[in-house]
Amino acid sequence: MSTAVVVLLLSAGLSEAAGRILPLVSRRPGMSRTFVAGLLVAAGLVEGAVFALWPLTAWTLAELVLSSPPQGTGLEWTPSLLVPLLLSAVLAFPLLGPLLHMVLFVGVGAGLAGPLATATGLAWWTAAGCVAVAGTGLGVAVEAVRRLVVRISASRAPEAIV
Repeated sequence: MSTAVVVLLLSAGLSEAAGRILPLVSRRPGMSRTFVAGLLVAAGLVEGAVFALWPLTAWTLAELVLSSPPQGTGLEWTPSLLVPLLLSAVLAFPLLGPLLHMVLFVGVGAGLAGPLATATGLAWWTAAGCVAVAGTGLGVAVEAVRRLVVRISASRAPEAIV
């Protein structure tokens, strides 16, 4: 993975995390800045890792669909595939609309389906299904972790602002 890809993944992850965390922070004024910064960095790293896993998970699903495993090393992010993902992460802020955010993620998934279909020999629609199932599965897993973290952190007493 090139340095540009890593930077784009981390930027998309941080932007996605900011879009989810900053509205929460605005409703809880008792949170300290260091706690918010740590939460933002940790969530950004998690989101970036999930974005990095999306093509790998789609490739694994494509291997399960095929009768014989494809020859190759797998599907990887390239800067041209990541730029739409970064755009959708920047537009993740709830005020701009979850529907627009979802449409952009569908566009990114459609962009991933082409290279997956080419690399595996699957039909485009089958590859798109693998990408969609992979993205949905990762999204559901991350949402479950988010809810768990919110439930655990809600039991903590708010920190005083210094």
